Amino acid sequence: MGSTAARAYEGEPDVDALLDVLTDAWSWLESRALLARDRTQNEAFRRVSREGMELAKNPTGLERFEAGERLSGPLHPALEGPVRTNFHLGEYELASFAAMKAVEVAVREASGLDNSLVGVHLMRAAFQPHKNGKAGGPLADAEAEGGEQEAASALFAGAMGAYKNPPSHRTVKFDDPIEAAEIIQFADLLLRQVDRAKQRAQSPPDAS
Repeated sequence: MGSTAARAYEGEPDVDALLDVLTDAWSWLESRALLARDRTQNEAFRRVSREGMELAKNPTGLERFEAGERLSGPLHPALEGPVRTNFHLGEYELASFAAMKAVEVAVREASGLDNSLVGVHLMRAAFQPHKNGKAGGPLADAEAEGGEQEAASALFAGAMGAYKNPPSHRTVKFDDPIEAAEIIQFADLLLRQVDRAKQRAQSPPDAS
């Protein structure tokens, strides 16, 4: 995007602004590995990368690319490995199920509840609100307002009921990679909340 480009757009209004936008777009394509250096040419030449060619040829390539962008950052350690690998292989059902399974495992380990409790029942027991002077579940926040405790219980139970239980019982067809990415992101959020609940449960009560 140098003097050659400037000459190509000579006479255009706001040519400097136009070239800045084109330069930004070119840099974005390179940063996503959609353009790569052409080893048969000098340093200035670029070619469409293999990833870029697949994106251009695949009718659903743009959706897959956008979904991948959503998961481009680090995930909770429990989601790295099989979950990310299955997602990149296009196994969206497996990736989504494994993500919610990771939440279930984390809740069981953090709460210390029995293995006989699974799915929705496990979530309800772990996050049962403290109420009327009675102790709640091991991961419920006793300092939170009652409605917030109920909401946390419903959030985790709903996640299991909507996204973990159905694939456990029947084949669920996931055609939308963006939806799968969002389920994984949701699992990431839940896992971080479990980590905080675990820290809270392990912290000694404030003597004051």
